Amino acid sequence: MTFTLAIIGRPNVGKSTLFNRLVGKKLALVDDRPGVTRDRREGEARLADLRFTIIDTAGLEEGASATLEGRMRAQTEAAIESADAILFMIDARVGVTPDDKYFADLVRRAGKKVVLAANKSEGKKGEAGLVESYELGLGDPVPLSAEHGEGLGELYDALLEALPEATQPPDEDEEATTDVEISADEDGSEADPTKPLRIAVVGRPNAGKSTLINRLLGEDRLLTGPEAGITRDSIGVEFRWRDREMKLFDTAGLRKRARVVDKLEKLAGADALRAVRFSEVVVLLLDSAIPFEKQDLTIADLAAREGRAVVIALGKWDAVDDPGTRLAKLREEAERLLPQIRGCPVVPVSGATGYGLEGLMRAVLEAHEVWNRRISTARLNRWLESAIDETPPPAVSGRRIKIRYMTQAKARPPYFILFGNQLEELPASYMRFLTNGLRKAFALPGTPIRISVRSGENPFDRGKK
Repeated sequence: MTFTLAIIGRPNVGKSTLFNRLVGKKLALVDDRPGVTRDRREGEARLADLRFTIIDTAGLEEGASATLEGRMRAQTEAAIESADAILFMIDARVGVTPDDKYFADLVRRAGKKVVLAANKSEGKKGEAGLVESYELGLGDPVPLSAEHGEGLGELYDALLEALPEATQPPDEDEEATTDVEISADEDGSEADPTKPLRIAVVGRPNAGKSTLINRLLGEDRLLTGPEAGITRDSIGVEFRWRDREMKLFDTAGLRKRARVVDKLEKLAGADALRAVRFSEVVVLLLDSAIPFEKQDLTIADLAAREGRAVVIALGKWDAVDDPGTRLAKLREEAERLLPQIRGCPVVPVSGATGYGLEGLMRAVLEAHEVWNRRISTARLNRWLESAIDETPPPAVSGRRIKIRYMTQAKARPPYFILFGNQLEELPASYMRFLTNGLRKAFALPGTPIRISVRSGENPFDRGKK
């Protein structure tokens, strides 16, 4: 059996550090300042033979429901509601504070199993706070050091005691079934409809990324608000769309690198770029009022260089006047400004009203299909022959470049190899001619196309220094 554990506590007590240690990856952003985590993040944790879902939450703070702190607390309360047990964490070096007592009452009223953890207990500085934690009335505290990995054995024992049924090891039949499922889930080079489609939603700050994802999910899963830069961690959320499993990644808004001086914003930006690298389709969300800013073009170029299929979403479309004329103009601009992903879908959407979501997801699925497309060598070379007859490659030093044949080495994105003589001398303009021809002839819109060359050895070059 398995269970869900939510880590709860004041800001800066080490919740995200423990989360990263239990999942075995640096998924959550960690910094010395309080209040780094804002959304709730889920991960698959391992502790000895236990396998469970762990939820990292924002630090509990008092505040009106309309404020950012109030909305963060609402996200934490949602995590408490969905969890089987709560790991209530305090800072042993600070000791028990009035906020700890207030939030301990909130946790106690939730009616869930609670494990009390006193983090930062290493050394003599944490001894007094460990003793004070008995005042909370949540049972014996578990002394921890999330930074150094101390006390995990005691945490293991506490989880066994709090959740005796959920922590029982699976029987042999269940283990055998799990092994079969894992071996059948090996990755391949082609599209696999049984695997969740990974989609990263990226864009400038305050473009409406979290609002759009919440509308797709049909719930307020991600923290939103009028403030720019609310999202920091890249949060992955699983959902099903028309019988297709997907995983959406909400990312922090990306600003120009020269404007980013805050360390935390740099970490959030790096986390967003990592989400792009691990995605299959990137949805670039633009503000319809000010689309195709330089930073938008930079983000689109980044996704293309990473080899990801790109879909452009025009957000806040409900506030656009004369939408028909505006859409035609923006699609023309996309063709002109983004030649590296020519034919990229441009879809108007509104996270506030839900307008255009059907068209957006249809475009995502089509872009993913193109990204995985393979073309037979016979079809490729029939096209190549006619393309060369129409526009032969230029001569170099009086000798004509000879292209013999082409083949597709792989998909995801489509990657082609040219074979011939002196292909290293092919100018960039001719490579663009071939790329645009492939895109048009084989219906490869909006996806990056890679072409590499391999030349045969010149026998007369042997022995030359």
